[in-house]
Amino acid sequence: MGSAQEEISVDVLVIGAGPTGLGAAKRLHQINGPSWLIVDSNETPGGLASTDVTPEGFLYDVGGHVIFSHYKYFDDCIDEALPNEDDWYTHQRISYVRYKGLWVPYPYQNNISMLPKEDQAAAVDGMIDAALAARVANTKPADFDEHIMRTMGEGIANQFMRPYNFKVWAVPPKKMQCAWLGERVATPDVKKVVNNIIHNKTAGGWGPNATFRFPAKDGTGGIWIAVAKTLPDSKKRFGEHGTVTKVDANAKRVTFKDGTVVNYNKLVNTMAVDALVEHMGDKELIDLSKDLYYSSTHVIGVGIRGERPERIGDKCWLYFPEDNCPFYRATIFSNYSPYNQPQKGVKLATQQLGDGSKPSSSELKDGPYWSIMLEVSESSMKPVDQKNLLKDSIQGLINTEMIKPGDEIVSTYHRRFDHGYPTPSLEREGVLTKLLPALQDRDIWSRGRFGSWRYEVGNQDHSFMLGVEAVDSIVNGAVELTLNYPDFVNGRRNTERRLQDGAQLFANKKAGMQVDTEL
Repeated sequence: MGSAQEEISVDVLVIGAGPTGLGAAKRLHQINGPSWLIVDSNETPGGLASTDVTPEGFLYDVGGHVIFSHYKYFDDCIDEALPNEDDWYTHQRISYVRYKGLWVPYPYQNNISMLPKEDQAAAVDGMIDAALAARVANTKPADFDEHIMRTMGEGIANQFMRPYNFKVWAVPPKKMQCAWLGERVATPDVKKVVNNIIHNKTAGGWGPNATFRFPAKDGTGGIWIAVAKTLPDSKKRFGEHGTVTKVDANAKRVTFKDGTVVNYNKLVNTMAVDALVEHMGDKELIDLSKDLYYSSTHVIGVGIRGERPERIGDKCWLYFPEDNCPFYRATIFSNYSPYNQPQKGVKLATQQLGDGSKPSSSELKDGPYWSIMLEVSESSMKPVDQKNLLKDSIQGLINTEMIKPGDEIVSTYHRRFDHGYPTPSLEREGVLTKLLPALQDRDIWSRGRFGSWRYEVGNQDHSFMLGVEAVDSIVNGAVELTLNYPDFVNGRRNTERRLQDGAQLFANKKAGMQVDTEL
């Protein structure tokens, strides 16, 4: 789009072409009112929802993404981008926790009946203590650890919740607040748990993603490439032409790596807000943003020759609280789509065996192939031996009986994402309640997984709608439900709520009309 050193003026500039930026651009395109432009430093749209392909042809997402939605608007947009029935696979979530050599159905706290007797006893003791204490508690939990203790008790806290959450967040639960929880953590029903123990039964599927969709081709990133294709090329600048070097919030000018300057009236920012304030060079906001915490994510992929083993079956994703492996979650990525790995007839060499030894032959051989994707968190409180992480992860797969020492590994993948999880730290709200309004006072709507730093609305559907709602706020002054009322949008029966319906409901609620707040 034009030559370097040019100057462009638009009503709305959108920085970042991940789900949030694309949501904003999609809405701007649909409204067909203000002039706009979307930019991204990557050539390929998708941001933290993109997909990599190894030289051998194995696909890996940036962590465990699946499509389940709280919004009809979101569904309509991705169905427009990938409209055919054969563009998608739909799966039942089959998920387990690995504990003491057992596969305990997820969520762990509802399936105590699967544990050894001494662990069952410890878990039930703790749940009864927690239930009794909850009756007399008259304050809210001060932190996530206290929430765990109050809802599940010490047994489950020590067996699963504390070690698992430290592995995920790379900070102890004591240092996290609990406003983010919403529907993400199942609270156990003590009577039902005890009943299941007596009858040796397991609890069924729980949560918002008990069924989910996954694209047939190109991984999760394929969705966002397809969404971006529904937008006009003249309004997209990707790669070097879309790499921001400076944001002058006073003059409302953004400078790019190729020298281009874009003047804007309103800015929708979806880059990490700590990076944005650095680009702005605003010392006060930079100091404020230093109290926002995040963890880095390592995504590790292992491609294996052979039929998928019986013990793996139709498992989707699996949780690992114990210290016999560095990863907290494994996804059987080959189960999501047959196109997530090379087809059977593709000939590949064995790179190594599961135990790290060299194969007896380097000849190219046929498949079939299957694959596992692993996630490992990192922070200053939980450092990672990057040099040996791939080797340690493969050993962890053997330790947890996911693969065998003699399995033929034909492909490996390891990539580190600096900003992986926005931590719901105790300090977070104190920062965001000052930082986001300060930016908005300068006509900057900072939104998205790291743009607005709220993990509880950081899924793909939430992120997309944060962009859509930012544009509605800019153009129509509409209330941003997802940003400001996460519990409302995450409510149990919200899945089919249209954006306009939600805004109307909220208006009714403010007017004092009777509204079912669990919509």
